[in-house]
Amino acid sequence: MSREKRSFAQETCVKSAGKAMQKTGMLWPGCRVAVAVSGGVDSFVLLQSLKIRQGIVPFHFEIMAIHLNPGFDEQSHAALLPWLAKRGIPGHIEMTTYGPDAHSEKNLRRSACFRCSWLRRKRLFELCAQYGVTHLALGHNADDLVQTFFMNLSRNGRVDGMSMNESFFGGGLQLIRPLLLVEKKFILKAAKQWELPIWANACPSAGNTARSSMGETLEHLYRVSKDSRRCIFNGLTRWQLEKNSTAAALGDEQPLPDAEARDGVAD
Repeated sequence: MSREKRSFAQETCVKSAGKAMQKTGMLWPGCRVAVAVSGGVDSFVLLQSLKIRQGIVPFHFEIMAIHLNPGFDEQSHAALLPWLAKRGIPGHIEMTTYGPDAHSEKNLRRSACFRCSWLRRKRLFELCAQYGVTHLALGHNADDLVQTFFMNLSRNGRVDGMSMNESFFGGGLQLIRPLLLVEKKFILKAAKQWELPIWANACPSAGNTARSSMGETLEHLYRVSKDSRRCIFNGLTRWQLEKNSTAAALGDEQPLPDAEARDGVAD
């Protein structure tokens, strides 16, 4: 059977995910990967890329999709189920009220984004235990890495990024980010070319978060020179890859971040 012909953007996503997997020891034979699918472009491209990599890696691993509807639109995920069924990917779809609750008077201590993210992460961990998965895959990309690095530096005084592969619960669960080497522009192109059933984000805070504000701030830094953006992305993705490759070689386990450390940089 001939291999599917892929565009440059699609190949960038698939090959870069493979590089992250190989360099950080991300997967192993028989592992079970749950992909947190929000319905946005990043997580959908991640799911598609992992499906393709199932046919490339020299061992078997399983994937499933988990979608937690935040509660703004109970029909938004309607296209997900037939898409999964067509590709033989099992899925867990769950309605929640995390979004509206986080934007209500019930949440007085934290930002709406932090509260919603914390609830989603907690539920994802519970579902991973329920389904016996070994890995939880998140769709963060290279743009997220750069934004998080500068947010950590300017808000918390920490030189830190986003791990590609970190252990939780005594090694019982690996949290992985296979697309962390891929720029958003390639993900957007690949999603369009794959005709993925992306749906709009109905959250009232969409586009008005600490992360989006940092993205706007960084646009000024990218204009310092014609090569600034490329140099920043290349430098930080290479630094993060080397950091995680070393950790994988040493068998280090990453500590579970506390709530204070993650405030403002929640996924």
